[in-house]
Amino acid sequence: MESKETINGFYLRNASMERQDVVTAPGVGHFNVFSRENCALISPYSRRDYYKISLIIGKGKLHYADKWIYVDRPALLFSNPVVPYSWETDDEDQKGWFCLFTDQFLQNGIRLGNLQDSQLFKIGGTPVFFVDEEQQKTISDLFTKMMTEIETEYMHKYDMLRACLHLLIHETMKMQPAESFEPYQNASQRVASLFMELLERQFPIDSPEAFLKLKTPNDYAQNLSIHVNSLNRAVKEMTGKTTSQQITSRIIQEANALLKHTDWNISEIAYGLGFEEPAYFTNFFKKQTGIAPNAVRTEIV
Repeated sequence: MESKETINGFYLRNASMERQDVVTAPGVGHFNVFSRENCALISPYSRRDYYKISLIIGKGKLHYADKWIYVDRPALLFSNPVVPYSWETDDEDQKGWFCLFTDQFLQNGIRLGNLQDSQLFKIGGTPVFFVDEEQQKTISDLFTKMMTEIETEYMHKYDMLRACLHLLIHETMKMQPAESFEPYQNASQRVASLFMELLERQFPIDSPEAFLKLKTPNDYAQNLSIHVNSLNRAVKEMTGKTTSQQITSRIIQEANALLKHTDWNISEIAYGLGFEEPAYFTNFFKKQTGIAPNAVRTEIV
């Protein structure tokens, strides 16, 4: 699983797409809109730190942690910073549009509440909406308007773009979400594999300031956008160990590496591994290994 993609990462991955930041006033946020004819045919499985709405005209598969859906007709896709996904096209004839934006941009004007709590973006929701011919025309007109407006010099153009975005969201909220998601034949294997990849991506800890951010099974479940019970069941089934045991084992492995190969003091190692107090780390390490952290360094002197 790829690390979380930032907006800067998006533009690096799609170098042919012109960047247009919202810079009209401090704290406005970011918005941009593109044609899908220039988009990548395969996007990596990852989380993004931005919102994205796509009108997909073309065939392909959307992959989530424990399910997938085949898009074989025009559809709207809503993605958010919490739910990781990937897109894989079935053919090169891809059309449509997409816009990406930050929560700050949308809520700078009329507030719709927390986007992640709406039916379009919430965890566990259904973010795909197949559209009929009339709906496709309505949505296409909104994207065309945004494509035109972002190129103008009108001083309030971002208010216009925000209004179009609100209309796009409201038009979609009137639609019925897709129900044709399919489970993977071996969902446990896929979930466990994604977990182990995500676990490994937390390491190595390069500095005490770059502290471990995902520390509990629930942290990992939230990042994979699945229920923690599903994660625990999959990891136990595929590895023979619990999720907590896998996390603990990897933290101990990293702790040993830091003790043996760095000159960090115990407090720096503790904070780097996500412990609030050095004493908590010392007790944790001794419980798991039978020796104190300082003893590891004594052994190699």
